[in-house]
Amino acid sequence: MTNPSQAVKAGADTPGPDTESLSTEPKGKPEKPGKPGALVGRSPGQLMWLRFKRDRTGVISACVVLFFFVVAAAAPLISKIYGKDPYTLYGQDNALLDDFGFPIAPNGGMSGDHWFGIEPELGRDVFMQLIYGIRTSLFTAVVVTILMVITGVLIGLVGGYFGGKVDYWLGRVTDFLMSFPSQLFFIATMPIVTAVFVDPAEETPTYLRAIAMITVLWFLGWMGMARLVRSQVLTLREREFVEAAKVTGASPWRIIRKELLPNIFTPVLVQGTYMLPGAILSVAFLSFIGVGYVEPTPDWGRMFAIAGTIYEDDPTYMFFPGVAMVIFVVAFNLLGDSVRDAFDPKSGR
Repeated sequence: MTNPSQAVKAGADTPGPDTESLSTEPKGKPEKPGKPGALVGRSPGQLMWLRFKRDRTGVISACVVLFFFVVAAAAPLISKIYGKDPYTLYGQDNALLDDFGFPIAPNGGMSGDHWFGIEPELGRDVFMQLIYGIRTSLFTAVVVTILMVITGVLIGLVGGYFGGKVDYWLGRVTDFLMSFPSQLFFIATMPIVTAVFVDPAEETPTYLRAIAMITVLWFLGWMGMARLVRSQVLTLREREFVEAAKVTGASPWRIIRKELLPNIFTPVLVQGTYMLPGAILSVAFLSFIGVGYVEPTPDWGRMFAIAGTIYEDDPTYMFFPGVAMVIFVVAFNLLGDSVRDAFDPKSGR
């Protein structure tokens, strides 16, 4: 006969059902997102950044572009450290030019005092001319690009969303402006714009020339962005989330701002990276033909215009501004390709 104490002991020794296996709770503590092996969600921006960092060409191009912007912003500081400015006539004061106005020293007068040489005839320092020329061109091109992007986005959003007569008339205005021969229009309009505000017998201030160039380039530069945005909005306005916003009573402005604008950010950003180099080339073109920046304002285009008249006797003068512009334009175009691929992996090269 078994007493109660023995029965309890026997029951304890007899293997029974596995209570842990019957439990519905997971074994162990749940992993936190910060621990290895845990699944962590990433936003579209984080995924884009990861893809961009893997693109070596894009990273190098971004560093080159950033370097140019830093140099342009720090031009006064560089001038102070270097000890020279872009306006002083060093060649004439120090007898560094020969009787024909060309540098006496070889390679355009390059030396420890003048790293990139001196300018023929006037004898200004080429290095400082180039640094301040980058500053002038970038400032003008950035302002023009921002205005073109804003105008193109607004007109494209309004025309694409409202449609009907609004889209029809905005489209006709866009087509009309796109039919203008831009370069001929620049050449013909710039002198008129400056003459309206300044007496032809007086010298046009630099700031007025900058405003005139920005106005002319902006007036004929926003149409491509507007067409791109309109095509994107025509597709997006039929999507379910836009219809849902209309059903809830959201105003057109709220739908444009909250639903459409965030979804066109990628193509707008990519197109903007292509527009900036084009704006720089246009600014240089206007200065090259003499209707943009003129003496004594340092500018890429004006340096090319001078180099075009002396390249046979001093080919070194064209080398540095030419190389700088080619590097910047190529780097910015490659950066635009990398940004596009980072946002849309299916369009990879």
